[in-house]
Order: sequence, then C-alpha cells, then structure tokens
Amino acid sequence: MKANPHGFIPAHGGYQKLLSYQKAEIAADATVYFCGRFFTRGDRTIDQMVQAARSGKQNIAEASMASGTSKEMEIKLTNVARASLEELLCDLRDFLRRRGLAEWPANHPYAKRMRELCRKPDANYETFRKGIEHADPEICANVIIGLTKVACYLLDKQIQKLEQDFLKEGGLRERMTKARLATRNQQESNKP
Repeated sequence: MKANPHGFIPAHGGYQKLLSYQKAEIAADATVYFCGRFFTRGDRTIDQMVQAARSGKQNIAEASMASGTSKEMEIKLTNVARASLEELLCDLRDFLRRRGLAEWPANHPYAKRMRELCRKPDANYETFRKGIEHADPEICANVIIGLTKVACYLLDKQIQKLEQDFLKEGGLRERMTKARLATRNQQESNKP
C-alpha cells in the first residue's frame, strides 16, 4: 500500500519483500512436509509445530500491515513471530535429541552450504527441496533449523530497527498531531 503524501499514515505492507518473511515461509512449508513425514497422524506435535511455523510467517505479514497505524502493534506482532519461530526451533531440536541425532554446528559443511543457499536472491522452497525432502531425518530437521535460525536472526535485527525508528520518528499520535498542526497553520496563513 502506498501512503498519502499529504497524510499521516506512512506506507506499509510489502511484507513479501522482507527476507524474514521469505525464510519463515519456506520454513513453514518445510515444517508441514516434515511433520507429515516423520510424525504419526494424530500426534499433537504436528499441530504444535505447524502452528508455530505458521504463526511465525503470519505475524510478520500482520505486523507489516499494521505498521501504518500502530508502531506498537508492529513491534508486538514482529516479536510474536520471533517467539513462534523460537518455539519451532525447540521442537526441531527435541526431534533430533529424542532420536539421538545431532544439530549441525556452524562449521559443519552442510551448515556452511545452508548459509550459501540462504544468501541466494529469491531463494524459495525449491532452493532447499533437496535438503528438506532428504531421506535422512537429521538432514531434513537441520535444514529447517537453519532456515528458522536465519528467520530468527533477521527478526531480531528487524525488531532492533523498529525500536530505533520509533525512537527517532515516533508513532501515529505524534504524526497525527504534527499533520493537524501543519494543516491548521496552513489554513491560518491562507486567511485574508
């Protein structure tokens, strides 16, 4: 959505362009696949993991759309997205731990490859399909962990930026007051 150049509601939306949203979307789709493959139908873990992944993605979108009228809501929803993805990370780590599988350390060759793939412009599910749908559950879980960790890192940076922007620019009430005073001053200066 574009903002009215003479109004006080800034441009907002455009969440599809956020790298945090893009990585969270891949992780959400991968989680659905992963849960369908490695958990027994009816296992509550499926609902929990899918909902955590979905919540991460959806709250980024909702925060972006709310940003035009509420910086507070944008910050809160972005933090909810971050918290949801942390929940997903815990579930994936539990999956590995309970099966005696390892989470890749940062220097693992596959972890390094994940970082390379995450840097690719316009990366999508197809970019990571080979790892997400690999026969080895350790590889599958670690790919989703890698995607989720990247999304979490990006959300941490996004939250810091939102805080700085609020301190610098304020919120809707401040913009409304400033716009109203500017309009009143303009009206008074136009009086004969």
